[in-house]
Amino acid sequence: MKSIKPVLYVVLVVVVITVMIPAMLVLPFSKGETGEKITDESKQAKQPTLEVNQLEQSAVQVAVLRSANKQVSKLPLEKYIVGVVASEMPADFELEALKAQALTARTYIVNKLMDGSKDASLNGADVTDTVNHQVYKSDAELKALWGADYDWKYKKVAQAVLETEGKIITYGGKPITATFFSTSNGFTENSEAIWESPYPYLKSVESPWDKQSPKFYDRKVMSVAQFEKQLGVKIEGKTSIGSIIKRTPGKRVASVKINGKVISGKDVRETLDLKSTDFSWERKGDSVVITTKGYGHGIGMSQYGANGMAKEGKNYEQIVKHYYSGIQIASSASFAKKIVAQK
Repeated sequence: MKSIKPVLYVVLVVVVITVMIPAMLVLPFSKGETGEKITDESKQAKQPTLEVNQLEQSAVQVAVLRSANKQVSKLPLEKYIVGVVASEMPADFELEALKAQALTARTYIVNKLMDGSKDASLNGADVTDTVNHQVYKSDAELKALWGADYDWKYKKVAQAVLETEGKIITYGGKPITATFFSTSNGFTENSEAIWESPYPYLKSVESPWDKQSPKFYDRKVMSVAQFEKQLGVKIEGKTSIGSIIKRTPGKRVASVKINGKVISGKDVRETLDLKSTDFSWERKGDSVVITTKGYGHGIGMSQYGANGMAKEGKNYEQIVKHYYSGIQIASSASFAKKIVAQK
């Protein structure tokens, strides 16, 4: 037996080495790969839950009159903001542009709720889900709209909202009137060029990024008879229609004169249903061809401009500070407390 022991020891050592060496070689690599996969998957699994929880936690509730069924839906503030951003800006825009849109949407509703006034026609709601206030769509409506793209689009919009959560745009310590529109003509507009009241933060600024927008140019053709009837004018001659007699700070038409009648650019746009007040026209036989640049009223933040800035590497703070002059980005906490107290 004594002579056998050394042999057994050798055999045992050989067996142990044979088993352990492959395990030692494989273990570091399999551990690293497995560890990374587990970490990533756990983050991915927790993220949607975290987003839902955060969106539902706001103490401020927004009552929205749904235009489809005339019912009032009450939503946590941040949940409402997701539905607005998803409805007002394409989800495939840059994340920083979506963040800028989230800031405008949150600022708008905080300002509206701070006002405290109620419109009797809203059945107790704070706002509608239409362009009369801010367009809002529910999760179910977004699923129907986006189809197979719902998951990534919703996650992206929710990220933009959550990463700006609790932030609004202020001027002089108060929430601003955070207006926005689709596409400029290369410049935004002074508020007083369209509305009666001037706002110090709604001033004309350059917006060259809009030239890349698919909505930058538009053309409309109508008969001379229709043109005359809608504007209440009579065109004299075979070629001339009228002349632009004044332009706005944003390079749009302030007023035109047609056969002695002066009409504001705003009235021309609304009456003829044009995309912008930056228009030009020419007569071709019995037709009038109207070309416009830009889409929307031109006041505040250009959405396509914001997206262009984001593509160049600008963040949401730089975007809103470009389009709203002299503003600050501030916490909405103190305003939220007042809103909750009012209700």
